[in-house]
Amino acid sequence: MFGRREMIVALVLLFGVVGATAGSEGRAARSFWPEGLAKVSDYIRKEIAAGTFPGAILLLQQHGKPAYYENFGVRDVATEISMSADTIFRLYSMSKPVTSVLAMMLVEEGKLSLDHPVSKYIPAFAGMKVGVETKAEDGKVSLVLEPLNRPVTIEDLMRHTAGLPYGYYGGGLLNKLYADAGLFNNKDSTNAELVAKITALPLAEQPGTIWDYGHSTDVLGRIIEVISEKTLFEFAKERLLDPLGMTDTAYYVADPAKWPRIAEPMPTDRAISPMTQVRDIRKPLKWESGGGGMVGTISDYARFSQMLLNGGSYDGRRYLKPETIALMASDHIGPETKITRDQNYYPGSSSGFGLGFAVRTSVPPGTSWPLGEYRWDGVGGTFFFIDPEDDLFGIFMVQTPSQRGRIQLALKTLIYQAMGR
Repeated sequence: MFGRREMIVALVLLFGVVGATAGSEGRAARSFWPEGLAKVSDYIRKEIAAGTFPGAILLLQQHGKPAYYENFGVRDVATEISMSADTIFRLYSMSKPVTSVLAMMLVEEGKLSLDHPVSKYIPAFAGMKVGVETKAEDGKVSLVLEPLNRPVTIEDLMRHTAGLPYGYYGGGLLNKLYADAGLFNNKDSTNAELVAKITALPLAEQPGTIWDYGHSTDVLGRIIEVISEKTLFEFAKERLLDPLGMTDTAYYVADPAKWPRIAEPMPTDRAISPMTQVRDIRKPLKWESGGGGMVGTISDYARFSQMLLNGGSYDGRRYLKPETIALMASDHIGPETKITRDQNYYPGSSSGFGLGFAVRTSVPPGTSWPLGEYRWDGVGGTFFFIDPEDDLFGIFMVQTPSQRGRIQLALKTLIYQAMGR
């Protein structure tokens, strides 16, 4: 595995990071044309007029400067306060790239390794089993617990091959176990207490066999705490958030003076799942979820995104090495790994998955989206993408759980059409 990873880094550095830089120098990166961006604006305004969401913000930043920025609508239909750059959104799974960057800082320092077993930091992982559904002659289905073929590794956590699903009803006995465990009802628990609940459950698959989206990044956040001897938020503030100037990024909005800045979905669009509603981020909570707990502004996330696009540096300070960013933004579940994809494979058929991001590996039919683009989104509706080929990143901030997939697809299509793609 170490040799394969070294090969990935070398190839990505040659054809990815270096190639993107050479591409910018060898040909002019595509730029936006006003008529195309006007269609982007029109689309968002029509969705607001239709009552899909109260408001939104879109930033497209190219060559280190905003190529497009616009506030749309209001933060909340109840207050009718206009959207602005300091509006605070629930980021949900856009927390995962942040936590992954924090983990890779520890990798660069030699305090963590992608090959390390998770049990080195959380001993209870050594005793975990894999739950396998079996059907008896009478047709009754039950779970049989089997031993691990190999330990769960840090790489498994970062690429979602650890066998740790989120759990949902209708997804078989194992997913029902995770759903019944109420792991999302963890607001008054610490990361250590969450992980204790997880290790009392079986894994859904053998490690390194299936991409299965779930609590892996929450476990990674706990490992960061074990190594740093700080809470996840303390470590994030010290090493990333404060140095980058991400002053409004946290796990809830502690200051009541900031509460009017919180963006809300439409009152009828607050369901994350049949069992879960959009969280009230005014209320304090102990759970610092590395996988889905952060809140923040577009201004904050723009600094983070520019740092990634810059190859790990921002405003004269280096956070990660370019080769580390290249490793994170390369596909770690490609055909050579023989890793299969679960039925809900969110990156889509044209993308693999790196260490915290989906990674574009082929061009979808009917589009000309760039290879090497990496991205992720949140269940609340937010999404971001980084396009090294065009020296571009985009961030869309909105709160609309029910319409997020449709809107993301439509907007991405319009954005790249506005670049002549």
